[in-house]
Amino acid sequence: MISVLVTGGAGYIGSVCCRQLLEKGYRVTAVDDLSTGHVEAVPPGLPFHRLDVGDTSALSAILSENKIDVVFHFAAKALISESVTNPGVFFDVNVARGIHMLETLRKHDIRKFVFSSTAAVYGTPSVVPIPEDHNKEPINSYGESKLIFERILQWYATAYGWSVVAFRYFNACGGASDWGECHEPETHIIPLLLQAASRRRQIFEIFGTDYPTPDGTCLRDYVHVVDIAEAHLLALQKMDASGFHAYNIGTGRSYSVKEICQAAEKIANQKIHIRAGQRRPGDPSVLCASPKKLMDEFSWEPRHSDLDEIIAGAWEWEQTQCSKLVARP
Repeated sequence: MISVLVTGGAGYIGSVCCRQLLEKGYRVTAVDDLSTGHVEAVPPGLPFHRLDVGDTSALSAILSENKIDVVFHFAAKALISESVTNPGVFFDVNVARGIHMLETLRKHDIRKFVFSSTAAVYGTPSVVPIPEDHNKEPINSYGESKLIFERILQWYATAYGWSVVAFRYFNACGGASDWGECHEPETHIIPLLLQAASRRRQIFEIFGTDYPTPDGTCLRDYVHVVDIAEAHLLALQKMDASGFHAYNIGTGRSYSVKEICQAAEKIANQKIHIRAGQRRPGDPSVLCASPKKLMDEFSWEPRHSDLDEIIAGAWEWEQTQCSKLVARP
Protein backbone atom coordinates (compact mmCIF):
# COMPACT_ATOMS: atom_id res chain seq x y z
CA MET A 1 0.00 0.00 0.00
CA ILE A 2 1.45 3.37 -1.04
CA SER A 3 1.80 5.88 1.79
CA VAL A 4 1.35 9.57 0.96
CA LEU A 5 2.28 12.61 3.05
CA VAL A 6 0.02 15.56 2.23
CA THR A 7 1.32 18.99 3.23
CA GLY A 8 -1.39 21.61 3.56
CA GLY A 9 -3.74 18.72 4.28
CA ALA A 10 -6.16 20.92 6.23
CA GLY A 11 -6.53 23.36 3.34
CA TYR A 12 -9.25 23.41 0.71
CA ILE A 13 -7.49 21.45 -2.05
CA GLY A 14 -5.26 19.40 0.24
CA SER A 15 -8.17 18.10 2.34
CA VAL A 16 -10.14 17.09 -0.76
CA CYS A 17 -7.08 15.27 -2.06
CA CYS A 18 -6.74 13.49 1.30
CA ARG A 19 -10.34 12.32 0.96
CA GLN A 20 -9.76 11.03 -2.58
CA LEU A 21 -6.58 9.21 -1.56
CA LEU A 22 -8.37 7.48 1.31
CA GLU A 23 -11.24 6.43 -0.95
CA LYS A 24 -8.72 4.84 -3.34
CA GLY A 25 -7.09 2.86 -0.53
CA TYR A 26 -3.88 4.82 0.03
CA ARG A 27 -2.36 5.38 3.45
CA VAL A 28 -2.40 9.10 4.15
CA THR A 29 -0.72 11.35 6.70
CA ALA A 30 -1.58 15.05 6.69
CA VAL A 31 0.40 18.01 8.01
CA ASP A 32 -0.61 21.67 8.16
CA ASP A 33 0.37 24.69 10.25
CA LEU A 34 -3.31 25.79 10.32
CA SER A 35 -2.38 29.35 9.37
CA THR A 36 -5.10 29.20 6.73
CA GLY A 37 -6.30 25.59 6.97
CA HIS A 38 -8.96 24.13 9.24
CA VAL A 39 -8.50 20.94 11.22
CA GLU A 40 -12.22 20.16 10.73
CA ALA A 41 -11.53 19.78 6.99
CA VAL A 42 -9.20 16.82 7.58
CA PRO A 43 -11.09 13.55 6.98
CA PRO A 44 -11.99 11.77 10.24
CA GLY A 45 -9.49 9.18 11.42
CA LEU A 46 -6.68 10.42 9.20
CA PRO A 47 -3.38 10.97 11.06
CA PHE A 48 -2.85 14.73 11.30
CA HIS A 49 0.09 16.75 12.62
CA ARG A 50 0.16 20.49 13.13
CA LEU A 51 3.53 21.75 11.97
CA ASP A 52 5.32 24.12 9.63
CA VAL A 53 6.95 22.16 6.79
CA GLY A 54 10.08 24.25 7.34
CA ASP A 55 10.41 22.86 10.87
CA THR A 56 13.00 20.22 10.05
CA SER A 57 13.04 18.51 13.44
CA ALA A 58 9.24 18.15 13.64
CA LEU A 59 8.99 16.94 10.06
CA SER A 60 11.90 14.54 10.52
CA ALA A 61 10.18 13.01 13.55
CA ILE A 62 7.07 12.27 11.48
CA LEU A 63 9.12 10.78 8.66
CA SER A 64 10.97 8.58 11.14
CA GLU A 65 7.71 7.27 12.59
CA ASN A 66 5.93 6.73 9.25
CA LYS A 67 7.08 5.08 6.06
CA ILE A 68 6.32 7.69 3.40
CA ASP A 69 6.55 6.84 -0.30
CA VAL A 70 5.29 10.04 -1.93
CA VAL A 71 4.78 13.65 -0.87
CA PHE A 72 1.90 15.78 -2.18
CA HIS A 73 2.91 19.37 -1.45
CA PHE A 74 0.01 21.83 -1.18
CA ALA A 75 1.21 24.00 1.72
CA ALA A 76 1.87 27.57 0.54
CA LYS A 77 1.08 31.24 0.85
CA ALA A 78 -1.34 31.92 -1.99
CA LEU A 79 -3.13 35.27 -1.63
CA ILE A 80 -2.14 37.11 -4.82
CA SER A 81 -3.03 40.63 -3.66
CA GLU A 82 -0.86 40.16 -0.57
CA SER A 83 1.97 38.79 -2.70
CA VAL A 84 2.10 42.11 -4.57
CA THR A 85 2.40 44.23 -1.42
CA ASN A 86 4.33 41.83 0.84
CA PRO A 87 6.54 39.59 -1.34
CA GLY A 88 9.06 38.69 1.34
CA VAL A 89 6.78 36.32 3.22
CA PHE A 90 5.93 34.48 -0.02
CA PHE A 91 9.58 33.78 -0.77
CA ASP A 92 10.09 32.76 2.86
CA VAL A 93 7.17 30.32 3.04
CA ASN A 94 7.01 29.06 -0.55
CA VAL A 95 10.74 28.88 -1.25
CA ALA A 96 13.00 29.09 1.82
CA ARG A 97 10.93 26.84 4.07
CA GLY A 98 10.25 24.59 1.10
CA ILE A 99 13.97 24.00 0.68
CA HIS A 100 14.25 22.99 4.34
CA MET A 101 11.43 20.52 3.69
CA LEU A 102 13.13 19.10 0.60
CA GLU A 103 16.39 18.58 2.47
CA THR A 104 14.53 16.79 5.25
CA LEU A 105 12.84 14.53 2.70
CA ARG A 106 16.22 13.83 1.10
CA LYS A 107 17.71 12.76 4.43
CA HIS A 108 14.89 10.23 4.71
CA ASP A 109 15.44 9.02 1.13
CA ILE A 110 12.03 10.18 -0.12
CA ARG A 111 12.32 10.90 -3.84
CA LYS A 112 8.76 11.04 -5.15
CA PHE A 113 7.14 14.46 -5.07
CA VAL A 114 3.95 15.98 -6.50
CA PHE A 115 3.93 19.78 -6.41
CA SER A 116 0.84 21.96 -6.38
CA SER A 117 2.09 24.79 -8.57
CA THR A 118 0.08 27.47 -10.36
CA ALA A 119 -0.65 28.79 -13.83
CA ALA A 120 0.42 32.16 -12.38
CA VAL A 121 3.96 31.10 -13.39
CA TYR A 122 3.06 32.13 -16.95
CA GLY A 123 2.19 35.75 -16.18
CA THR A 124 0.24 37.53 -18.92
CA PRO A 125 -0.11 34.93 -21.67
CA SER A 126 0.53 35.57 -25.35
CA VAL A 127 -1.27 32.35 -26.31
CA VAL A 128 -4.61 31.15 -24.90
CA PRO A 129 -5.22 28.41 -23.82
CA ILE A 130 -1.72 28.41 -22.33
CA PRO A 131 0.54 25.43 -23.17
CA GLU A 132 3.15 24.16 -20.72
CA ASP A 133 6.06 25.44 -22.84
CA HIS A 134 4.77 29.02 -22.77
CA ASN A 135 7.22 31.68 -21.52
CA LYS A 136 7.29 31.97 -17.73
CA GLU A 137 7.05 35.63 -16.72
CA PRO A 138 5.08 35.92 -13.46
CA ILE A 139 3.58 39.32 -12.61
CA ASN A 140 3.26 38.72 -8.86
CA SER A 141 5.54 37.24 -6.22
CA TYR A 142 3.17 34.31 -5.65
CA GLY A 143 3.71 33.11 -9.23
CA GLU A 144 7.42 33.90 -9.00
CA SER A 145 7.82 31.90 -5.78
CA LYS A 146 6.10 28.90 -7.35
CA LEU A 147 8.27 29.15 -10.46
CA ILE A 148 11.42 29.32 -8.37
CA PHE A 149 10.35 26.20 -6.49
CA GLU A 150 9.60 24.40 -9.75
CA ARG A 151 13.16 25.13 -10.88
CA ILE A 152 14.55 23.92 -7.57
CA LEU A 153 12.61 20.68 -8.03
CA GLN A 154 14.05 20.29 -11.53
CA TRP A 155 17.54 20.41 -10.02
CA TYR A 156 16.58 17.87 -7.36
CA ALA A 157 15.27 15.55 -10.08
CA THR A 158 18.53 15.94 -12.03
CA ALA A 159 20.99 15.78 -9.14
CA TYR A 160 19.30 13.31 -6.81
CA GLY A 161 17.19 11.18 -9.14
CA TRP A 162 13.84 12.42 -7.84
CA SER A 163 10.54 11.80 -9.63
CA VAL A 164 8.65 15.10 -9.65
CA VAL A 165 5.30 16.11 -11.12
CA ALA A 166 4.24 19.77 -10.97
CA PHE A 167 0.63 20.76 -11.62
CA ARG A 168 -0.13 24.29 -12.77
CA TYR A 169 -3.68 25.46 -12.22
CA PHE A 170 -5.78 28.23 -10.78
CA ASN A 171 -9.38 28.89 -9.79
CA ALA A 172 -9.96 25.65 -7.96
CA CYS A 173 -13.62 25.66 -7.00
CA GLY A 174 -16.68 23.57 -6.14
CA GLY A 175 -17.99 21.97 -2.99
CA ALA A 176 -20.76 19.91 -1.41
CA SER A 177 -22.98 20.15 1.63
CA ASP A 178 -20.21 18.88 3.93
CA TRP A 179 -17.09 20.50 2.45
CA GLY A 180 -16.09 23.60 0.55
CA GLU A 181 -14.02 26.78 0.52
CA CYS A 182 -13.44 28.49 3.84
CA HIS A 183 -10.80 31.21 3.62
CA GLU A 184 -10.19 34.17 5.90
CA PRO A 185 -10.24 36.59 4.27
CA GLU A 186 -12.24 35.12 1.40
CA THR A 187 -10.92 36.30 -1.97
CA HIS A 188 -12.29 33.74 -4.42
CA ILE A 189 -15.04 34.80 -6.75
CA ILE A 190 -17.57 31.96 -6.38
CA PRO A 191 -17.78 31.87 -2.55
CA LEU A 192 -17.84 35.69 -2.48
CA LEU A 193 -20.73 35.75 -4.93
CA LEU A 194 -22.67 33.09 -3.06
CA GLN A 195 -22.12 34.85 0.26
CA ALA A 196 -23.70 37.91 -1.37
CA ALA A 197 -26.54 35.73 -2.66
CA SER A 198 -27.24 34.39 0.84
CA ARG A 199 -26.96 37.92 2.29
CA ARG A 200 -23.98 37.04 4.47
CA ARG A 201 -22.20 39.71 2.44
CA GLN A 202 -23.85 42.93 1.32
CA ILE A 203 -22.33 43.24 -2.14
CA PHE A 204 -20.02 41.54 -4.60
CA GLU A 205 -17.39 43.82 -6.10
CA ILE A 206 -16.01 43.27 -9.60
CA PHE A 207 -12.35 44.28 -9.64
CA GLY A 208 -12.04 45.96 -13.02
CA THR A 209 -14.51 46.33 -15.88
CA ASP A 210 -12.13 47.88 -18.42
CA TYR A 211 -10.00 44.87 -19.39
CA PRO A 212 -9.47 44.08 -23.11
CA THR A 213 -12.04 41.26 -23.01
CA PRO A 214 -15.50 40.96 -24.63
CA ASP A 215 -17.36 42.33 -21.59
CA GLY A 216 -14.51 44.21 -19.92
CA THR A 217 -14.04 41.77 -17.02
CA CYS A 218 -11.28 39.21 -16.46
CA LEU A 219 -11.50 35.80 -18.09
CA ARG A 220 -10.58 32.76 -16.00
CA ASP A 221 -10.54 28.96 -16.27
CA TYR A 222 -12.49 27.28 -13.44
CA VAL A 223 -11.65 23.69 -12.43
CA HIS A 224 -13.53 21.57 -9.90
CA VAL A 225 -11.31 20.70 -6.95
CA VAL A 226 -12.24 17.01 -7.27
CA ASP A 227 -10.86 17.01 -10.82
CA ILE A 228 -7.66 18.56 -9.47
CA ALA A 229 -7.44 15.88 -6.79
CA GLU A 230 -7.96 13.14 -9.37
CA ALA A 231 -5.10 14.52 -11.46
CA HIS A 232 -2.84 14.30 -8.40
CA LEU A 233 -3.77 10.65 -7.94
CA LEU A 234 -3.03 9.95 -11.60
CA ALA A 235 0.42 11.48 -11.08
CA LEU A 236 1.34 8.40 -9.06
CA GLN A 237 1.60 6.63 -12.45
CA LYS A 238 4.55 8.90 -13.30
CA MET A 239 6.58 8.08 -10.20
CA ASP A 240 8.58 5.07 -11.44
CA ALA A 241 11.25 6.97 -13.39
CA SER A 242 13.25 10.00 -12.31
CA GLY A 243 12.68 13.37 -13.92
CA PHE A 244 10.62 16.55 -13.72
CA HIS A 245 7.27 16.77 -15.51
CA ALA A 246 4.89 19.77 -15.55
CA TYR A 247 1.20 19.65 -16.49
CA ASN A 248 -1.59 22.17 -16.65
CA ILE A 249 -4.89 21.34 -15.01
CA GLY A 250 -7.66 23.23 -16.74
CA THR A 251 -10.67 22.94 -18.98
CA GLY A 252 -9.35 24.94 -21.91
CA ARG A 253 -12.32 27.29 -21.58
CA SER A 254 -12.56 30.58 -19.72
CA TYR A 255 -15.49 32.52 -18.28
CA SER A 256 -15.68 36.22 -17.58
CA VAL A 257 -16.45 37.58 -14.13
CA LYS A 258 -19.81 38.79 -15.40
CA GLU A 259 -20.63 35.32 -16.74
CA ILE A 260 -19.85 33.82 -13.32
CA CYS A 261 -22.12 36.42 -11.73
CA GLN A 262 -24.98 35.43 -14.02
CA ALA A 263 -24.44 31.72 -13.37
CA ALA A 264 -24.38 32.28 -9.60
CA GLU A 265 -27.65 34.22 -9.71
CA LYS A 266 -29.25 31.40 -11.71
CA ILE A 267 -28.12 28.59 -9.38
CA ALA A 268 -28.92 30.52 -6.19
CA ASN A 269 -32.15 31.89 -7.66
CA GLN A 270 -31.24 35.21 -6.09
CA LYS A 271 -30.47 38.67 -7.41
CA ILE A 272 -26.96 39.58 -6.26
CA HIS A 273 -26.00 43.16 -5.48
CA ILE A 274 -22.96 43.74 -7.69
CA ARG A 275 -20.73 46.81 -7.78
CA ALA A 276 -17.99 47.71 -10.28
CA GLY A 277 -14.67 48.53 -8.66
CA GLN A 278 -11.05 49.22 -9.57
CA ARG A 279 -8.61 46.65 -10.89
CA ARG A 280 -6.50 44.71 -8.42
CA PRO A 281 -2.73 44.74 -8.90
CA GLY A 282 -1.34 41.48 -10.25
CA ASP A 283 -4.45 40.41 -12.21
CA PRO A 284 -3.89 39.45 -15.90
CA SER A 285 -6.89 40.00 -18.17
CA VAL A 286 -7.05 36.38 -19.39
CA LEU A 287 -5.91 33.12 -17.79
CA CYS A 288 -6.86 29.81 -19.34
CA ALA A 289 -4.68 26.70 -19.26
CA SER A 290 -4.60 24.01 -21.93
CA PRO A 291 -4.97 20.54 -20.35
CA LYS A 292 -4.08 18.69 -23.57
CA LYS A 293 -0.81 17.23 -22.28
CA LEU A 294 -2.48 15.90 -19.11
CA MET A 295 -5.35 14.46 -21.13
CA ASP A 296 -3.03 12.81 -23.66
CA GLU A 297 -0.65 11.23 -21.13
CA PHE A 298 -3.06 10.31 -18.33
CA SER A 299 -6.48 10.16 -20.02
CA TRP A 300 -7.57 12.79 -17.49
CA GLU A 301 -10.87 14.57 -18.06
CA PRO A 302 -12.41 17.50 -16.13
CA ARG A 303 -15.49 15.38 -15.41
CA HIS A 304 -16.84 17.60 -12.62
CA SER A 305 -15.94 21.01 -14.03
CA ASP A 306 -19.21 21.95 -15.67
CA LEU A 307 -19.86 25.48 -14.40
CA ASP A 308 -23.37 24.71 -13.13
CA GLU A 309 -22.09 21.67 -11.21
CA ILE A 310 -19.30 23.74 -9.67
CA ILE A 311 -21.61 26.50 -8.50
CA ALA A 312 -24.39 24.16 -7.38
CA GLY A 313 -21.98 22.31 -5.07
CA ALA A 314 -20.55 25.57 -3.76
CA TRP A 315 -24.10 26.82 -3.10
CA GLU A 316 -24.82 23.69 -1.03
CA TRP A 317 -21.75 24.51 1.05
CA GLU A 318 -22.82 28.13 1.46
CA GLN A 319 -26.24 27.03 2.70
CA THR A 320 -24.52 24.75 5.23
CA GLN A 321 -22.49 27.72 6.48
CA CYS A 322 -25.64 29.80 6.82
CA SER A 323 -27.34 26.99 8.79
CA LYS A 324 -24.40 26.87 11.20
CA LEU A 325 -24.68 30.61 11.82
CA VAL A 326 -28.40 30.31 12.52
CA ALA A 327 -27.79 27.38 14.91
CA ARG A 328 -25.28 29.30 17.04
CA PRO A 329 -26.65 30.40 20.45
